[in-house]
This record gives sequence, structure tokens and C-alpha cells, in this order.
Amino acid sequence: TNQWFLPAVRGDIPPGCAAHGFVCDGTRILVFGGMVEYGRYSNDLYELQASRWLWKKVKPQAPSTGSPPCPRLGHSFSLYGNKCYLFGGLANESEDSNNNVPRYLNDFYELELQHGSGVVGWSIPVTKGTLPSPRESHTAIVYCRKDLGSPKMYIFGGMCGCRLNDLWELDIETMTWSRPETKGTVPLPRSLHTANVIGNKMYVFGGWVPQSAGGEISAHDGEWKCTGSFSYLNLDTTEWIGLISDCQEDKSNLLPGPRAGHCAVAVGTRLYIWSGRDGYRKAWNNQVCCKDLWYLDTEKPPAPSQVQLIRATTNSFQVKWDEVPTVEGYLLQLHADSPVPSVAGIPAVGVPETSVLSSQGGSSLHQSPQSLPSVPYPEMKVDHPSQTNNVIPNNNANWDPDTNRNTINPQNVGEINVQVSLSSNSLLKVEGKEKVAAPENKITQETMKNHADATGFKESNAPSLLPVCISNRQWYDVGIFKNNSAVVSQFYLLPEEALNISNKMENTDEPDYRLLKKQDLFPGTVYRFRVAAINGCGVGPFSKVSEFKTCIPGFPGAPSTVKITKSVDCIHLSWEPPASPSGNIFEYSAYLAIRSTQLQENPSQLVFMRIYCGLKTSCIVTAAQLSNAHVDYTSRPAIVFRISAKNERGYGPATQVRWLQ
Repeated sequence: TNQWFLPAVRGDIPPGCAAHGFVCDGTRILVFGGMVEYGRYSNDLYELQASRWLWKKVKPQAPSTGSPPCPRLGHSFSLYGNKCYLFGGLANESEDSNNNVPRYLNDFYELELQHGSGVVGWSIPVTKGTLPSPRESHTAIVYCRKDLGSPKMYIFGGMCGCRLNDLWELDIETMTWSRPETKGTVPLPRSLHTANVIGNKMYVFGGWVPQSAGGEISAHDGEWKCTGSFSYLNLDTTEWIGLISDCQEDKSNLLPGPRAGHCAVAVGTRLYIWSGRDGYRKAWNNQVCCKDLWYLDTEKPPAPSQVQLIRATTNSFQVKWDEVPTVEGYLLQLHADSPVPSVAGIPAVGVPETSVLSSQGGSSLHQSPQSLPSVPYPEMKVDHPSQTNNVIPNNNANWDPDTNRNTINPQNVGEINVQVSLSSNSLLKVEGKEKVAAPENKITQETMKNHADATGFKESNAPSLLPVCISNRQWYDVGIFKNNSAVVSQFYLLPEEALNISNKMENTDEPDYRLLKKQDLFPGTVYRFRVAAINGCGVGPFSKVSEFKTCIPGFPGAPSTVKITKSVDCIHLSWEPPASPSGNIFEYSAYLAIRSTQLQENPSQLVFMRIYCGLKTSCIVTAAQLSNAHVDYTSRPAIVFRISAKNERGYGPATQVRWLQ
């Protein structure tokens, strides 16, 4: 929604505090220490259960050796697994909060968490190597390479009478401190900056840095300024890469302004920056807090899930796919088994703007995709409302101020318990309760040889083999959608000279949909779908291909609202009649995918055995039948069922169900 809200919290609400430690563990947040009212330093620990907005003051056990952490501020508090790691900070040697006697710390504690809620206690790990020097207002992150399973904690910068820019590494498994050698240009000494890990990179933004002339770094009592500089450390190669320098001017306000004491959080591959103190060209007592939210796309988004089918008619599909976090839209494409006419020359102007359809089937007209303000497509650009785009060299990143008018927020469709008519190759994931239908791209309905019907199958009780048929025909754009759902009844035809534009998204501009002709979907036709997510860095990779068939007039639709319940020795399978029966339903057939030698030879082919035929809209699947079931591992392990209905013209498309194991 892009809206701030103030939750109604309850419980042991902590006092307001600054420079505290903060970690997020699932739906709970832990807050430790900081400066509270009247300048007093704290060593209290609070837990917020965000699912219930309930605060609780927790009291960890003291270490078996040594004292618990003293009151402090400006420390680092990092989470890895079920443990939090506390390092350093600033303590007050005086008991009088008005008479501050600073003491910089480099002590190191481990806090063990209980699962879900609560903590066990503090411990003081025995470490090897040399501890980092005392400091406060530094940053600490934890990173674990995928190929080398040893987690490392990295501490960078901070304040100890003067700003620091040293890098320290702690091997959490061996508890060994070291100073890794780095390449590249190390960022200036700084404090009150932020550091976040995305992939294998630690992104460092902002903070207080020396106000230097001619590149000379000031001494203890020198001049300091806020910075908007931005760098990252490749944690695999320990090489620093500068993205925005301290001296880079930004007269057009296309980049976040200089700041310190801000907060930053990584969501997927996007980095959000919020607020902070603006000390640039201002006296110490004349700072102001920023009130702006920015985000940075660091790389193209990952591929979405396969397109999932919710409903099929004779000339349309209602589809959805799993939401990808922090994206600005989705490019949906299809191609058909039947030949699609090409367009010679440039089509006439006058085609209406893209119609983006909701999951409920209603339509609403939106801006044509090429004019969406927050879909820079596909170059790496810095976007700002009412400003021109400037390309940042040597940077696969895109800053964007996060405002209501400048961000497309995909809505989460979630679970849909509606009357849905599903074509063949639809797939229903059942995990305790009914979920949205989803596709199975490796199976085609034309090969289920158990019916004499619209698909031309002959009646047989023997298992049937379902081969895969993938063609290399042209992919056509359905459109760019803000949300992760659409009703598809048309697609865009490209002129002959641009037939391959959709397959070359990396090197070409998107087509102007307003100038393209549209093609309606045909009844009884197989269409294949794929979808890609879009963010400020461009179009990401496409999903796996899904395949659906439009219904044939006169034949029944697919049974809907499939439910599976498990008892001690069997499964109860039930469904509802098709939303479009096209006459009286004579019978239903249910099938189970079974193990076979043919399947072992070709894992992309499934073999189905009929387990029920009758007028009832339910059946029992016995333990003996299930013992012969094939377990499908294309996503999560599941047993596959198919259900179809028959009227006077024959069997219609089947609903395919994956029962998750």
C-alpha cells in the first residue's frame, strides 16, 4: 500500500531509545540497549511479537563466567541462526547521566534465542586472534558463502575518538578474529553509516566522514560532514567497489542526500534507505532529520513461479503467478500451437491502451506500459518523479524515491477459495486447505487416452503415456501488469520486422503497445505462458513454461473447487461440477498418476490410471491405490490426480491436482 501506519502495541512497551541494537527473527523483533530518557544508557532487552504487536521485556540468564553486557549505545547486534552477536558500543563510566565519561567498548557477547519466543541467556565466547579495537556507531553483518559453509561476521568502521575505516572478520565456527586484506579503494573513515548484505556484497551507505581538503583525512578534532557516498565490498573477493563518491554532485536530487544515523534494510535484492540526520553544510546544533524513503534495485529480479491457471473459458484464461518481492510489474507472454498471423508493416494507430485485468475478471485501463513511470525498461537508470533519467556508469543499480505516485505495488492474491473452472493441465496445491490452481507445464491434455471426446481420446482403462511437445514458435506479449494476476483474452501481434523483439529484451526498447494489433484467443487451442518480473534494473529471467487449453464450445468445463482430506487408511477426493457444464453431466472420471517403467525412462512423461467413474462428485482413494502412486518432484513432492466431466458431447478438459506430501 506504500502507507505508513502506527500499530496498536501492548505489553511491556519499551521507552523511546536511540542508538540501540535491533534484529528481526521471523515475525519477532529484539531490541537491546541504547540511550533512553534523560540521557541514561540501557542494557534492557525487549521482544516484539509483530504478529500480535505484543511487547515483552525479557531477562536472559547471565553468562556462566563474567558479567552480562553493561548499559551502552552505538553497539552492533547481529543475528545468525538462533544466536545474536553483540559487539562494542559506548558506555558511560559515570553513574550521573548528566556527567558523561565515555568509554569505548570492544567486548563480545553471544545471546542464545529460544525458538519462536524468548531467550536462553548470554555467554562470552572464547575467541582466537586479535579483537577489533574499541568502537561505537560501527556496522556488523553476517555472511555465509553458499559453497563454503562457514559463516563470517564483518565489522566495518565506527568511532573511537576519531572515525575508522578498518574491516574485521570473525569466523563464527572457529571464533577466530582476523583482518582480511582488501582490494580496491577503501571507503573514507565513517560512523553512523549502514551496511547491508545482498547476495555476496556488503553495501555501505552514508555516515559521518572527514571534511578533507585535497584528500587529506582530518585528525581527532578535525572537521566532519555527512556523506551520501555509496560503496560495496564483494565478500567473496574482498574487493571494494565505489558506486557514488563523496564528491559526486547531485543537483537534480536523483540520489539520496547526505545523511548519518539513517536506517537501511534489504528486501530481496532491493535496498531501502529511510530518514537519518542531514549534517551537510550545517552546524552541529542545526541538523535536521530527513523524511524521505529511497530504494535501490541492485540487480534484475529473479524468475517468478510458473503461470498458474485459475479459470479457462472458450476464449480466455484467468491466470496468476506467485508474487516476486519488490518489483514494479510483470511481463506476460504466450505462444500458441496454432499458427498466429504476422502483421506486415506498421499497424494503424488507434488501438486502445493496455487493458490490465484483475483476478476477479474485471478490467481497468492503465497507462500503456512504455509510459509507466517506475518501469525503466530495460536500462539501469536512476528514477525520480518529474525528472529525466540519468544513467549511472559502472553501476548495476537503480535508486528510486519510494513515493505513492512513483511505485507500482503488486498485490498479493494469496489463497482464493472461489468457484473456479480449470482447464486441463491446471494444478491445485493442497496443504491442509484448498489453494489456488497452478499449472503443470510438462503434461498435455491431448495425450490422456482415456476418453472419446473433444480431445479425440479413445476409451481405455489402461494406463496412458503423456508425452511433452514444446515448439519453438514466436512468443507474443500479453502485456505488462502491475499485479501478479491477469485475465487473458488477447495478445499483441508484432510487425514482421520486429518479430523477435520479445526474445531480445536485453538489447531493445519495449514495443509501443498502442500501435500494435491484438489477436483474440481461439477455442480449443493450446497456449503456453511465461512471465518475467521487472524492476529498476530491467526485465528479469522468464519463468518455466506453463501450458493451458481453451475450452471447446459444447463440451463441459473442468470440475472446480477440488478438496482432498486424509483419513487413517484412505483419501477422500471431492469436487464441484463445472461452472460451465454445457448441458447435463453424465459422469465424472478421476485418475491417479502411477509409477511405471516408462516414467523411469522419461521423467517428463506421466502415466495415469483411472480410479473412479460415476455420477458422484467425490470418491475414495484407497491405501492400495496410493501405494502405486507416482510422487512428482517438479516442485514440492506431490501425488498427482486428474478429474474431468462428461456431457452428451463427451469429456471436457481435466482439472489436475497436486496433493503435497
